[in-house]
Amino acid sequence: MARPTRPLLSRARIVAAALALVDAEGLAALSTRRLAAVLGVSGPSLYNHVATKDELLDAVVDAVLAEVDLSMLDAAPAWRPALEAWARSYRAALTTHPNIVPALPLSLGRRPNALRLADAVFGALVDAGWPRREATHVGALMRYFITGASLGSFAAAFPADAAVYTDAYPHLTEAHLLAPRQREIDEAAFTTGLTALLDGLELRFAALRG
Repeated sequence: MARPTRPLLSRARIVAAALALVDAEGLAALSTRRLAAVLGVSGPSLYNHVATKDELLDAVVDAVLAEVDLSMLDAAPAWRPALEAWARSYRAALTTHPNIVPALPLSLGRRPNALRLADAVFGALVDAGWPRREATHVGALMRYFITGASLGSFAAAFPADAAVYTDAYPHLTEAHLLAPRQREIDEAAFTTGLTALLDGLELRFAALRG
């Protein structure tokens, strides 16, 4: 029996192709018609594996969330280093796939890895002694911070033309130097924010136990 000339269609192959498309062109490029063309198949054949575009988007986002390391949250000896390591892993996944960030707040209940992530963070905090209500707030706070830090680059937003800032913006005379140092500045900003956030949470944790 002759071997197929094209790899067999599967849900995993569809999701991988959809993620590659979103990475390259953004969420607006994701459609069943476009994806079928990328895969070299007919549109209806996709529906044997993914029923709707919403289901496809959920699967793509959940594939990215599967990249987040949760191992440090399992029976962590201390909540702060575990939360910090998890936050860095979460941001690394999102900065690798920044185009999916706007879709993160949607449809949590249809994304198993999203629920697994929420369960791991909440469980680690409660096991460490945080009250359940506070653990919910901390989990939400961390998600807001990490998502916001992954939406785009602060440094890259500044034009590299020094003439843009002349006279009109006297405090931004070196802003044209930011874009070339984008990665360094964005990493330092994330670290500064994460440290400040965790410092504040340590004070709150001490007060709650106090």
